[in-house]
Parts: sequence; structure tokens; C-alpha cells
Amino acid sequence: MPTAQFPLRFTGDPAPIGVDFHMHSTASDGALAPADLVALCAQRGVRLMALTDHDTMAGVPEAAAAAADLGIMLVPGTELSTLWQGIGIHVVGLLPEGASGELAAGLEAQARSREARARTIAERMEKLGLDNALARAREQAGPYRPLGRPDFARALVAAGLVPDVATAFRKHLGSGKAGDVKAHWPALDEVVGWIVAAGGVAVLAHPLRHGLTRRKRGLLLDSFVEAGGQAAEWVNGFQNADVTRDLARQLDERGLYASLGSDFHFPGGHLAPGSMSPLPRAAVPPVWAHPTLAGVIANYHGPAGAL
Repeated sequence: MPTAQFPLRFTGDPAPIGVDFHMHSTASDGALAPADLVALCAQRGVRLMALTDHDTMAGVPEAAAAAADLGIMLVPGTELSTLWQGIGIHVVGLLPEGASGELAAGLEAQARSREARARTIAERMEKLGLDNALARAREQAGPYRPLGRPDFARALVAAGLVPDVATAFRKHLGSGKAGDVKAHWPALDEVVGWIVAAGGVAVLAHPLRHGLTRRKRGLLLDSFVEAGGQAAEWVNGFQNADVTRDLARQLDERGLYASLGSDFHFPGGHLAPGSMSPLPRAAVPPVWAHPTLAGVIANYHGPAGAL
């Protein structure tokens, strides 16, 4: 695949461009093993991808091996949890050099925070009648990845305490309910610093999802840039075309690169690897043109040749 498949500007061409920089595997809360996710990407024509599991890079080695076999360029990544003005904000790290220094230590701290949160949720679910809640949630999640609220929701369903996952969240795990345990995530600027110091590109994940006004979204972007952030997700899954064009203006005003991602978690949903809203014409440059990534991508030669 020639490099021209990944343009240096968004031209409004409706054809898919084979890029997805936001996906999850069983290393966090996705349904597919890393190698199976890469295989699905290959089937769907994704040739440039990042694996961005929550607060971990545990799935990257398996994904990288599968990508090399299939002629896909994989950028190692992770999606880190942070706080900004009391709001939970996610930052994707695109990390061609992997995790090192403060980022490696930060990922370990994030894992400990997730474990502590899971124990607290388990204690609260046991008070609601879910015996051995931690073990039951682990049965739902499998042996490796950190536990999250969906695992406890499925455990409640399996125990017959609620009819479905939606009810589990509505009654016990959703916002303001007993299982809505807040983790003590680090500040936005701290996490951005970890990523940049590790030689990566810090990408503000799905900035349209937080219910912010345009003005407050602008303040978030300003804080992100001030911290050293370099890009934001311009398109994440499916979104309104007018809002997408407006977000491009906000990114361009701040000199941010634009990233794209499906936020894929499981087959059969409304999103699949590489699926997202059409890309309107925009002046904002794509994240793969960032100097940190451009050279790595241009020099990649897999079994199928150069990208």
C-alpha cells in the first residue's frame, strides 16, 4: 500500500483510508484477544492501527507479532485515565518507543488503582447480595485483565440478581449508585507529561463525549495544549457532521493534529475496526503526519511491502 493512502490533509474523500488509532482488546475491556483484533483489522482493510487498551500495554506484544505477519503497521498505545477540573478525561498515548520512565511507573500505579477500585466495588456488591463478588466478576472477565463495572454487572446477571446488564447499571453500578466508585486518577497534565517524556504523541480521546459546552471544550483543549498535548481525536466512531467540522476548527486554532478511531470493543456492535463517520474536508493535519510518527510509518516495511 503506497504512502499516499494516508493523506497529509483531509480532503473530504468519502473512501475509507484504512486507519484506526483507538481500539481495545482483552488486555482491558475488549472482547477479542490482541491477535484476533489485528486479524479483524486486516479483514476490514485497516493497515495502520494502534492498540489502546485502558491503562495498560500488556496486549501490545501479541498484537505487534500478529500485525507483522499480516503486513499491518501497529503503533503501540494505551488509553490513560486522568482528571481535569473533576471530570474524568481519557488521553491516548501513541508510543512508537513503548513505555519507559514515568509512563511505565504510571501504568503500574494505574493498575494498582484499578485493583483497589475493584475491591471496593466487590465489597459494595456483596452488601447487595452478590456473594464472593470479586471472584464472580473475575469469572466474567477472564484471568488477566483488570476488572471493571461491566464485569460486576455480568456477575449480577449470572447470579440472577438482575435480568440484564442495563438493569445492573441502572440499579447498582451507574452514576450515583453503590457501585459507582471513583478511582483516584492522576491529573491531565501529569499524564500528558508521561507520554511526551516517553517519546510519544499525547492524543485527547473523544473530546465530544463529555457533554461540555463549546466554550468549556475549548478550555479543555487549551489545558491539554498547555500540558504538552499534541493531538485530539477529531472523529471517534460516529458523530454529527456539523460538530465534526466545528471541532476541526477548534483543533486548527490550537495547532493540534487530528486523530481517528472507532473505539472498537466487541464484534456485533454498531462500530467495527476502521468504522467511523465520513471525514469532511479540513485543514487540520492528521496525527500520522506528526514528526514523531511520520518517520516510523514511512519507513515501515512488513511482509506486504511499504505502507
